[in-house]
Amino acid sequence: MEIPFYLSFREFKNQYYQNLEKWFENDQNTSETDFLLYVKEMYKPYLCYNFSEERLQADATIEIKNCFFPYHENFGISFNRNHANAKNFKTGISNVSETKTITMMEYAQHILDRIHLYFQKNNVTMKENETILDYLNHYEIIMAKEKTGYCPDYDLHQKKLPFLKAFLPNFGNTVDMSLYRNFYFSVVRIANFIDYKLKGVEAFEQSIYSELRSEAMMKIHMRNQTFLTICN
Repeated sequence: MEIPFYLSFREFKNQYYQNLEKWFENDQNTSETDFLLYVKEMYKPYLCYNFSEERLQADATIEIKNCFFPYHENFGISFNRNHANAKNFKTGISNVSETKTITMMEYAQHILDRIHLYFQKNNVTMKENETILDYLNHYEIIMAKEKTGYCPDYDLHQKKLPFLKAFLPNFGNTVDMSLYRNFYFSVVRIANFIDYKLKGVEAFEQSIYSELRSEAMMKIHMRNQTFLTICN
């Protein structure tokens, strides 16, 4: 069963019991705890733990490779000098990449641009009953190789589909900044609501707050261990 991804706290809260009822209709051998743990995993990737304020905060970002051609000797062209025969020399420009962290709004715009570029290059248009959302998981579009620019990870892209389905427009060339801003301020409230419900079913140890706090503490511990190892 696919639970809708909400960009608004009000909409998430208003639809909570309706989605819970559908959850039970789909599987009677389940519980509200199972439902909460499912939706927890939907929103957790867009949050982090703030140590200084001891609370959750929005962190709607994604790591992506920024691919480009390096300006090194021969621009990456290599020759097989062992043979003079032209058939034996090799040419090829090596692709170099660096990992960047961008906002989910930037990522969504990049995916939208890829879809429109695909239409333009292939001189095709959407069918009458299609929208942008029908092309969100089109492998040829998502993994198309460009000379420069972002190179999405297809497996990671799969995990972002619920957000993209909720955020990207059905038609048009640009994303809605106000819609993204609403999500940025809503996601913490959504997380707090989920955690409040988890506390009510005595499962707060599995809450978003508890898990992200533990993960943040683990990262600090590992960083300190690495620092001590270097110093010693």
